[in-house]
Amino acid sequence: MGPQLRRPTHRSCELCGRVERWDDDVATWRVATEDGEKQVGKPFCIHEWDINGRFAPFKEPA
Repeated sequence: MGPQLRRPTHRSCELCGRVERWDDDVATWRVATEDGEKQVGKPFCIHEWDINGRFAPFKEPA
């Protein structure tokens, strides 16, 4: 079997601190809740997600 595609399941904004997690049930990102508080960040932020060129989307089989 060839390389497998990996998708990020968690992301956070480097500018305002918004945190989101991938929801497979609805196939979209949702605001994460930590310690009972939603991590919404700033509503007018142009989010700079921490998923960048260091994220390797393909995983070689073991």
